[in-house]
Amino acid sequence: MIRQLEAVFFDLDGTLLDTAPDFHRVVNLMRQQDQLAPVTMELMREQVSNGAGAMVCAAYGIAMDDPRYEPLRLRMLDIYSDQLAVDTRLYPGIEGLLGWLESKQRPWGIATNKPARFTLPLLQQLQLDKRSAATICPDHVRNRKPDPESLLIATEALKLNPENCVYVGDHLRDIECGKRAGMTTIAAGYGYIDRSDCAEDWGADHIVHQSGDIQPLLQSLYTLS
Repeated sequence: MIRQLEAVFFDLDGTLLDTAPDFHRVVNLMRQQDQLAPVTMELMREQVSNGAGAMVCAAYGIAMDDPRYEPLRLRMLDIYSDQLAVDTRLYPGIEGLLGWLESKQRPWGIATNKPARFTLPLLQQLQLDKRSAATICPDHVRNRKPDPESLLIATEALKLNPENCVYVGDHLRDIECGKRAGMTTIAAGYGYIDRSDCAEDWGADHIVHQSGDIQPLLQSLYTLS
C-alpha cells in the first residue's frame, strides 16, 4: 500500500548542501598562511561529515591529542564563520525536489550536527532559512545524532507522524537516527563518505547515488494527492 508522505527531513552537509568547496578553500587558505602546500578536495570531502576536528587532522596530518589540534580547529572555524557560502551550493536536483515538496504543501526540514552558529547564517545566505519548516541543530537537543531527538522534536513541532516522514543522510549515524525515530531512511550515497565506508552497509531502507534520484524515488513510494 502506498502511504501518504507528510514531510522530508535532510542532513545538511553532504546531503542537502555541498559545503566541501568552502571547507577546502578555508583549509588551503590556512595552509597557505602556514607556507604549506594545498591539500586535495577529495581529502576534505571524506572528512566533512566527521566535523571540523577531523578535517583539521586530515589537512595537517595530526591527531586530536596533538597540541596544535585545538588552535588549528578554532582558527578554521573562525575563518569559516566569515565565509560560509562562497562556494556552497544545493546539490543538483535538490532545488527541484524542494520546490516539488512545497508545491505539494509538504514541509521539509533539516536535522544536522552542524552547530547553529554556522547552520542558521548559512541557510539565511542561501535563502533557505524561511523555506525550512524546522531546522534542528545540536544546540537545540540534549542528545546529538544518532539519537533520534532532533527528528522527534521536528515532527512534534510540526504535528507530524514520524512513520509518514523520510530522513535522508550521508552517514551511518543519520540512518540510525532516522530508524530510531521511526522514519523511512534514504542513504545519500553521493555524499561525504570515507573511502573505507560503504553506504550499502548502513541498513537504510533505500539508497540513492545521485541527488537527483531522491524525487523520483519519493514519487514511486508515496502518494502526494
